[in-house]
Amino acid sequence: MTEQNSLPIVSQIASVEPISTRLARRSFLAASLGAVGLAASTALGRDYGPNAQPVRYPDPDIVTLDPRFKKYALGNTPIQRIYHSPHMLWAEGPAWNGVGRYLMWSDIPNNVQMRWLEEDGHVTTFRHPAGNSNGNTFDYQGRQISFEHGNRRVVRYEYDGSITVLADKFEGKPLNAPNDGAVHPNGDIWFTDPGYGSLMNYEGEKAPNNSKQPYQKEAIYRIDGKTLKIEKVTEDIFKPNGLCFSPDYKKLYVADTGASHYEEAPKHIKVWDIVDEKKLANGREFASMKLKRETGPGVSTSVIDAGLADGIRCDIDGNIWASAGWVGAGYDGVHVFEPNEGVRIGQIRLPEICSNVCFGGTKRNRLFMTASTSVYAVYVETRGAHIA
Repeated sequence: MTEQNSLPIVSQIASVEPISTRLARRSFLAASLGAVGLAASTALGRDYGPNAQPVRYPDPDIVTLDPRFKKYALGNTPIQRIYHSPHMLWAEGPAWNGVGRYLMWSDIPNNVQMRWLEEDGHVTTFRHPAGNSNGNTFDYQGRQISFEHGNRRVVRYEYDGSITVLADKFEGKPLNAPNDGAVHPNGDIWFTDPGYGSLMNYEGEKAPNNSKQPYQKEAIYRIDGKTLKIEKVTEDIFKPNGLCFSPDYKKLYVADTGASHYEEAPKHIKVWDIVDEKKLANGREFASMKLKRETGPGVSTSVIDAGLADGIRCDIDGNIWASAGWVGAGYDGVHVFEPNEGVRIGQIRLPEICSNVCFGGTKRNRLFMTASTSVYAVYVETRGAHIA
């Protein structure tokens, strides 16, 4: 694989000091906390720099849309930018290591993985090259699993530092570019293969055929944890992206970002029932990414926007926390959906497009958000349902 950036750039990424807890905004909220529009949105102008003024509690960019979100939104905690670098291009794939007490994530175009230490906020380059990895997770033995765009494969990093290739082909054909995945308690690894890393050189290695489906139809796969046999569980989705299990592992949620390449693709999150821990059934829409919001301060008209959900995670109550973006201020950030009807109950608004999320921290009650050139974090009154 061709490395896309030199080591000096990698060093520049790691050398930028992490942003600790210094937060603020240039202007304060003019509307109620429940409002969703630009009238209530200051995320675009929010200053997270070292000279920013403190934020007034409750943080106005933690937005309650439905009373069911109030129990999760803490009134005396801010959204923090824990790391930023102008050299970081597209942060993705956050995963929490509970033993090491660190957060790791990918910067796909720079072909690196980064690591943030909980005890002092120190950030270093964790791995380079990294196969243009996108998603990352950990299995129940503590081994890191990465989903590589550049090498079009799923890999596991072993205790001795070696790499085990878990999947790079299906039925004799190369995978498109594995994107994100999750580990089941039985050891199986479920992952998505939408192909973005093979559609461009920026995030991987562009396939020569210029097809939306570089090597085969987009699909969701399962790797058997004992035999490493790969099974396609469904291709009934345009471009499967982030995925997560319900707390009881009886449902699988998957974000569909197919609208990036298919005009007819809905902008939504799908859900399937898991049968016998191996199969999927009853695929259906869980939540639409459409959001009605006001057009501006003092303006009575509203618009309905629909961006894309990307990485997603589930909390212990079954709520889905979905990264959201590609609309603008008042929309981009994290959207929270309750588990029964997929109703959007809350938002965490960010000044950058959010690509992915994970729960972590000592109590697993801190939501980490990779967002373009930064990593953000906020404490919430719930915990992540899974280990990474």
